[in-house]
Amino acid sequence: MPVWLEPLSWLFRAGGPVLVAIALVAVVLFSLALERWWYFRLTYRRARRSLIRRWVAREEHVSWSARTLREAWTRELIARLRRPLPWLRWLVAVCPLLGLLGTVTGMISVFDSLSLSEVNQARAMSDGVARAILPTLVGMAVAVVGLLFTTRLEHIIRREDQKLHDRMARATEDSHA
Repeated sequence: MPVWLEPLSWLFRAGGPVLVAIALVAVVLFSLALERWWYFRLTYRRARRSLIRRWVAREEHVSWSARTLREAWTRELIARLRRPLPWLRWLVAVCPLLGLLGTVTGMISVFDSLSLSEVNQARAMSDGVARAILPTLVGMAVAVVGLLFTTRLEHIIRREDQKLHDRMARATEDSHA
């Protein structure tokens, strides 16, 4: 095993199988985050420009049906940007719960090993408790980073929704001027 992977190996041995589950959830969470970033930078911006061009190319912009169509187009584009948010929120919520599961199972194994030994070993107990708390720490850390990303993405979506409405209205005004 490469030297740079040894701390990771120790972490997984110390944290147990629940830590592997948290790592898998983190990989999925950050993969979705990276996908959203790429989607926003490449696909969404291209689709937004196309939508504005399509709106400007329309002959009629002021009737109720035209405004309804504009709202439907805008809503559809923003919905595509918003699509993975429920999954991201769910993954963020699962991380601390998995950490808690790891702590509970770790504490059970600590108390089980203490009950089997006849000698009261404070050092062994403190080492076991430290290992048991590790999954909670990792689960909370992943959840905090995921929450920061999710909150930022929600802010970007709200801002883009407003910008899109403003650009569509401005495009309508510019075409009538």
